[in-house]
Amino acid sequence: MTLRARLLLTVLVAIALVLAGLTVGFNAVLTNRLDTEATGVVQARASAELTALRVAGGRIELGETPDQASPDTQIWIFRGTRALEVPQTAGAANDAAAAAMALAPPSTRDISSTRTRLHSLAVVDAGRRLGTVVAGVSLAPYDQTRRTALVASVVLGLLALVAVAAAGWWLISTAMRPVARMTTQAAEWSDRDLDRRFSLGQPHDEMTQLAFTLDRLLDRLAASLRREQRLSAELSHELRTPLANIVAQAQFALRHTTQDDDGRRVLEQVLDSATQMGRTLETLIAAARAEFDPSRTSSDAAAGARAAASAFGSERGVTITFSAPTGIRVAAEHALIERILAPLIENAYRYAVSEVRIEVRRDSGAVVFNIEDDGPGIPDAAREAIFEPGRRAADPGAGAGAGATAVASHGAGLGLALSRRLARTAGGDVEAEHSDASGGRLVVRLPAA
Repeated sequence: MTLRARLLLTVLVAIALVLAGLTVGFNAVLTNRLDTEATGVVQARASAELTALRVAGGRIELGETPDQASPDTQIWIFRGTRALEVPQTAGAANDAAAAAMALAPPSTRDISSTRTRLHSLAVVDAGRRLGTVVAGVSLAPYDQTRRTALVASVVLGLLALVAVAAAGWWLISTAMRPVARMTTQAAEWSDRDLDRRFSLGQPHDEMTQLAFTLDRLLDRLAASLRREQRLSAELSHELRTPLANIVAQAQFALRHTTQDDDGRRVLEQVLDSATQMGRTLETLIAAARAEFDPSRTSSDAAAGARAAASAFGSERGVTITFSAPTGIRVAAEHALIERILAPLIENAYRYAVSEVRIEVRRDSGAVVFNIEDDGPGIPDAAREAIFEPGRRAADPGAGAGAGATAVASHGAGLGLALSRRLARTAGGDVEAEHSDASGGRLVVRLPAA
């Protein structure tokens, strides 16, 4: 459940419990009040009838009370056990109960079958009981009042609960609307939107305080990221000149000096390492340039793939084949495409036995680059790990049985990580996918122009 739903449910449960308690309490008080009122009415009737009686010479003489004119008046007068007066419409059950009360001490009794309450008073003369007056009152009107009050209170409680639910939903939605807006904004932002902020103004409640705090946090993160980007760009730029000197001196020594086999092997390794480091620096500079200036241009996808593969010849007996039709445009500059694909092609070239296949195709709104080799392949468990900076595998010659993961073992292990970083900077991604045939497959998806 969402936070909004949990808050509303909590409010509704609490209000429902309060309304239920109020409804039960109200009806209990009303029932007691009606019961007391019915008892008071029947007692008053019995007292009025007793007052109207005249006793002379040990005889009871009937008087006349105002209620006797009503056909619903229930008054019984007994002399001993003989009924001197019986109501016309009381019913047999009430008559029997009244006769029984004529012999009993004064009391109040309810007749459930007729919903009637009876109250008896003794007629006394000179300390001797001559007879009994029994008055009755129908409980049906009081029952109807109780039922009406119960239904009305339940309906009113339900209406109140609905009103509270509507008001609570509106209030909670209003209170949570800034959070929903902030969530939507944050979901739309990318790692290039360093200057985007929630901008809800100065804090005046919990929500604006949250937005203000997050804006300050984003300021600190943006400043830290800019320092990191600037350091990467400056460091890469400063290293290009001495690295170019190393490459030039190694090439000069190989061409113009006499070396034995060991010396030439050392110089070739120096030249190879310096060349690879130069490509890594170029990738870092391209990443910094793309992050500082995320403006989009378009370029030919096939041309970018061929340019990235041009640095690799067939010295190792590995050929590079293309399936790259012209006319497919990708929403990134040519140099950026080249720097994204170069580490992936280099990795496939190192691990291929005889062939590297590069396919370029369009898939909906994306341009897909498939880079496959016929090497040992990439284990499923290493498909994400190979994109971690500094992750390197065993030597290519170790084979799949030794745990090779088709990730270049020479260098700093930054190539695939930088390639994915550049692709995500361009709005795409790089993944290692399962290949039906033997070998590894790296897939680059970039936005189409």
